[in-house]
Amino acid sequence: MQTNTTISKILILDFGSQYTELITKRIRSLGVYSEVKNFDLDYAEIQSEIKSGFIKGIILSGGPNSIYDEEALWCDERFLDPSIPVLGICYGMQLISQKLGGKVEKSSHREYGKSELSIKSKTGIFEGLTEETINCWMSHGDHVTQMPPGFELIGQTSNCPIAAMQNLEKNIYAIQFHPEVNHTEKGLEIIKNFVIEICKCSTGWSMHNFIDFEIEQIKKEVGNKKVLLALSGGVDSATLALLLQKAINERLICMFIDHGFMRANEPEEILESFSQLNIKVIYIDAKKRFMDKLVNISDPEQKRKIIGKEFIDTFNDEIKKLDASVEYLAQGTLYSDVIESSGIRINPKTGKRVAATIKSHHNVGGLPENMPFKLLEPIRTLFKDEVRELAKELGLPDHLRLRHPFPGPGLAIRVLGDITEEKIEIVRKSDLIVRQELKKADANSLVWQILTVLLPIKSVGVMGDERSYAHPIVLRAVTSNDAMTADWARLPYELLDSISRRIVNEVAGVNRVVYDITSKPPGTIEWE
Repeated sequence: MQTNTTISKILILDFGSQYTELITKRIRSLGVYSEVKNFDLDYAEIQSEIKSGFIKGIILSGGPNSIYDEEALWCDERFLDPSIPVLGICYGMQLISQKLGGKVEKSSHREYGKSELSIKSKTGIFEGLTEETINCWMSHGDHVTQMPPGFELIGQTSNCPIAAMQNLEKNIYAIQFHPEVNHTEKGLEIIKNFVIEICKCSTGWSMHNFIDFEIEQIKKEVGNKKVLLALSGGVDSATLALLLQKAINERLICMFIDHGFMRANEPEEILESFSQLNIKVIYIDAKKRFMDKLVNISDPEQKRKIIGKEFIDTFNDEIKKLDASVEYLAQGTLYSDVIESSGIRINPKTGKRVAATIKSHHNVGGLPENMPFKLLEPIRTLFKDEVRELAKELGLPDHLRLRHPFPGPGLAIRVLGDITEEKIEIVRKSDLIVRQELKKADANSLVWQILTVLLPIKSVGVMGDERSYAHPIVLRAVTSNDAMTADWARLPYELLDSISRRIVNEVAGVNRVVYDITSKPPGTIEWE
């Protein structure tokens, strides 16, 4: 991000927390630019930005490691005395304590989820709060048992006697809970106190700034080369198409590969929509090619990786047919895709991540190492709701901008187990019924994403005067802001009833509909 008189920056050092980019998102919502760097960033690299006043504050994120074990992650010590305010969150708090003379120990009781925080001093990051207690979100197995010299206690919970502390003289603040998640009451106010009141950041950053910056970066990166964009019809790739069109115009080549796993009538609707936007799209019918690759494949990770690789192979084959030199492949990867496809625990001896991956996304987890294109992902630091804001700024029509999220692998990951054309058609028909009934009930605003899943089992039913033995369909509807967390949607019983009756009556091979009432976490939005 360019430095100028109207933009300030908060630097976040990432120690592996899956919530790190949520901190960035909250700060951006305040009109302040925020940037994430790895925990091992060399202080010298950003020293000039601190001295110039562009970087106004530093946040040390949470993380899964223990500060006292051999895999502890440490930052350059100069970040703890940079002459600008520092805020440590969770692991960041423990790092501050350990480095400055405090003590961190394993908790006798781990603390996960909501906890009641008692506020002991309404100064610093708690300035202006009227509440004596707030609900906060905890996620830790270690805690500070002795504060460093010069620090005062400003908050505690029943399981964490030192849940918040500060050193006003050194301008260092530390909290064990996560103010960035929606579950923490007054979380945004706490972040605002640090960013605006303590760091004195200006509020000149906006999505318009993001557009200007990314267009400049795209031009700098791409030069006079051509870019191939894989259009899926979703808001992510559609928004990226408009952004790239502004940056490189006719050097953008859009290709829509129909892998056969789209929803009903979707390919036709996608081509018509982009035609109206004056974006030329090359249509590739690859349905048989993809299906042949997925015969007898039931493992969800294999499905995603095969589909991701087949996209690249298809692009490579189709590019050879074009009279064009394409060096870049653009993808609408979002940050929620990135962090769910990455482990978050790092072994400092090997430099490798050792935590389990939640799941691979075709955008980030299925790309081959010998990919013939350079990857271009201009919106990978944004969450879904920020992409919708970007889309509105770029002028994307509402019917595309407000479209429910749809995964790149499509219906292939909504058929659990092995895939057949018959099973895909069952999910496609049930999905169409759900969307029709949702629209009929004027209930689109009640959900953030809605889908149907075909299970690889059968159950007994009675249809007419005969016994049936057919598949159940799972209906999954959630509310969310950013896909990081989600709750199941409380749809009206009448709507659920009409959806169920229509699916059972109209979709051959289905005799039962069940409703998924699991939040994320512990579940994910998609079943695979």
